[in-house]
Amino acid sequence: MALENKELNKKVPVPLYYQLKQLLLEEIQSGNFRENDCLPTEIELSAMFSISRPTVRQAINELVNEGYLSRLKGKGTFVTKPKINQEFVHIIENFNEGMLRKGIKPKTTVLNLKVTEADEELVQALEVEPGDKVIELLRLRYANDEPIVLVNTFIPYHLCPELLEVNLKEVSIYTTFEKNSLFIKRIQRIFEAQRALETDAQLLEIKEGDPLLYFETKAFLPNGMVIEFSKLKYRGDRNKFVVELEK
Repeated sequence: MALENKELNKKVPVPLYYQLKQLLLEEIQSGNFRENDCLPTEIELSAMFSISRPTVRQAINELVNEGYLSRLKGKGTFVTKPKINQEFVHIIENFNEGMLRKGIKPKTTVLNLKVTEADEELVQALEVEPGDKVIELLRLRYANDEPIVLVNTFIPYHLCPELLEVNLKEVSIYTTFEKNSLFIKRIQRIFEAQRALETDAQLLEIKEGDPLLYFETKAFLPNGMVIEFSKLKYRGDRNKFVVELEK
């Protein structure tokens, strides 16, 4: 067993639940407990470390909340893949940069790229005229070969027609903007919880009705012009979002 010969130190002023939590986390991160492994029960852990069940439960609850464990009613507590921290709610960077910075291999599949006309929604979002040409780009983005986000992006055609000639599987739209002297000054993001529709579920390899984190993003040039409007659907089981506030 992964926890053989492990002990908690009851002589130091560190809470026992925290010691157990760190011990379990070390076993997960070292690979002694692997994805889908079932942990010992609360009773077993309580007896193993001579601590109370509420102490065990507190340690387990924190690891569940942090995405390292999940509970299945009537079956037990299992090791899961930790969720990917997404900091883009306060950092301007492209998807590939963010994944590589975390040591994760990014990949992009372009599902659709076309020129369309601005409808009522796009007129409002992009601040263009009805019928204006708009580039529409639909991408499925992966982390370590696992689909994690579906992105539908709209860009005024006249601002960057060069996008139609770029290999958007390999090159980000932000990199393309910068090569054309289009520099993003400000980004606005709105997010809410949604349920996966049938098409979302098929592409993201989840079940219809599973939770999604839905974002709408607008990017602005220094002159205030909107250059990008995107709709992003993140898998709720594989992503969590970090927001930092300072006073």
